[in-house]
Amino acid sequence: MVTKDIMTPLVALLKECSAGLDSNEMSPEEKKDQSRNSVENIANEAVNVLWNICECSSRAVSIFNKEGCLEIVLKYLSRFPTNVDLAISVAYCLQTVTEDNPELLQSFNATALHVLESVMIAPVSSMEYLLLKTLVAGTVWNLKDIIPSKSQAEIINAILKILSEVLEMDSGETVVQMKEAEIQRLKTAAETEELLENANGGDFIEDDEMEEIPHKRKVRRKTFVSDLLPPTDKELRETIALLTAQQTALEIIVNMCCTEDPSDDEWEEELSSSDESDAFMESSFSECDGQLLSPLCLSHEVHTALTNYLIPKKVFEKTAFPNSVAVDICSRSPSWKPLIRKMNTVQWRALVCLQSLLSLLDVDHLGGPPALQTLAQHLSQLIFAQPDFAKHADFLEAVSSALRALLQTMASKNISQCMTPEQLMTLCRAGVHSSNTGVRVNVVSILGITGSVLAKEDGTLETLKTIGCFLLEVATKDPSLVVAGEALDALFDVFADGQEAERAAVQIKLLSALKEFQPIFKTKIRKEGRSKYSPEQLCVLDNVKMNLRRFVAYQETVEKRLTS
Repeated sequence: MVTKDIMTPLVALLKECSAGLDSNEMSPEEKKDQSRNSVENIANEAVNVLWNICECSSRAVSIFNKEGCLEIVLKYLSRFPTNVDLAISVAYCLQTVTEDNPELLQSFNATALHVLESVMIAPVSSMEYLLLKTLVAGTVWNLKDIIPSKSQAEIINAILKILSEVLEMDSGETVVQMKEAEIQRLKTAAETEELLENANGGDFIEDDEMEEIPHKRKVRRKTFVSDLLPPTDKELRETIALLTAQQTALEIIVNMCCTEDPSDDEWEEELSSSDESDAFMESSFSECDGQLLSPLCLSHEVHTALTNYLIPKKVFEKTAFPNSVAVDICSRSPSWKPLIRKMNTVQWRALVCLQSLLSLLDVDHLGGPPALQTLAQHLSQLIFAQPDFAKHADFLEAVSSALRALLQTMASKNISQCMTPEQLMTLCRAGVHSSNTGVRVNVVSILGITGSVLAKEDGTLETLKTIGCFLLEVATKDPSLVVAGEALDALFDVFADGQEAERAAVQIKLLSALKEFQPIFKTKIRKEGRSKYSPEQLCVLDNVKMNLRRFVAYQETVEKRLTS
């Protein structure tokens, strides 16, 4: 579409609508009109097209910058008190075009910032206004580089205050209340219609026909309750707005936790990297291992605001399964049924957000060791309460990512872990068969974390043997080299130290298995590397290959010592 120059007529339409909003030719009645032909509704559709194109095309974003579209859409946004739909579309668009766009950021003058500020401080009169404020908060976060340092703390507090208010709301209870309100509205409308019919003897006389056809009555057909329910009724719209706002709030918090804003793939590469060249001769669990996601960090202002507004607690609450009463209500109504998916998405986003917070905040700010143990029990209950949880890839990836971060934090602080090895093995055996690579990476990493802790304890020989055999099978049989590399990293962690680990390694013949696999792994990297994996992934795999060579050398010294 961009190649075929859609941006030229689209920008022209946006400018024409902007001029139309200033025109005094429209009567007050026309200005209030919300039909498809109204200027504001045409502008709304145009902004939606603009937003979607800019989301997919950097060239479109460049045209947005050069054609002065910012001034136009901000003008639309300023109409939020009377047209929240248009304002929400603009807010979505702004959140997209302000991301990684230094050229546009320089166009935000005091007037533009004032428009955004006026939205953020406006009172919330509906869930749609709550969504609007959340989207604008995300845009303001994208503008942080142009905000003076003296105002950073104030702005960050304003953003997190909005996100906190959004997460504070109970979406399940809102679903129940809104559905009850809808039922009552329809009932009242039906009763009113019945009264009108009875008053007219079952017939209905059109006012404009009274003069033209004085002796003729127009019979009105019976109207059913379903006829009074428009496709986008207000209660459903309000509920969707709240769930969307909560999902957006959680995504913004994740973005706030990352300075470089790396992609998910880059995060996986960081997670997969071991870089423990000499660990096998010394200790397998250095303190730096506690930092699960190295690209993540927090400024003092963000850290303070996150804790002051109790964001970790509110995110934790959102990781629970959706309210069963709300799910039941939605499942019985075709128009409300899609909300079940939205409620699930909020839960999954909360789990991803929880992972980021666990990787960033210290134990005290997370509530101390008891809170982490409670969280571990909660996550295990989420996993094992889900029937056939292996089939739910999105959920399993989110919960396994959170569990991975939690167990890493607990292990680094020597906090006892609540999940039994049997539970973890059940999770891992199910997860390793997932078609989702992220799930498989997570479960082998979880085993590596747990195994490295067990390796330092007495009486864990049989469990370590089970873990070792499982990881060996994944490393040698998984079709993805990324997963195989993670499994090898996990083996290095588990069997790098400890008497029980040394005995277990000998009994499962770990050394001979790895020596046999070593040339196969090297060949796979050479043959599949360039065609299937990115340069960054290849760098990680080369690192694993180097560590495998060193680990084999280390295991040879262990085996000689134990057998001499």
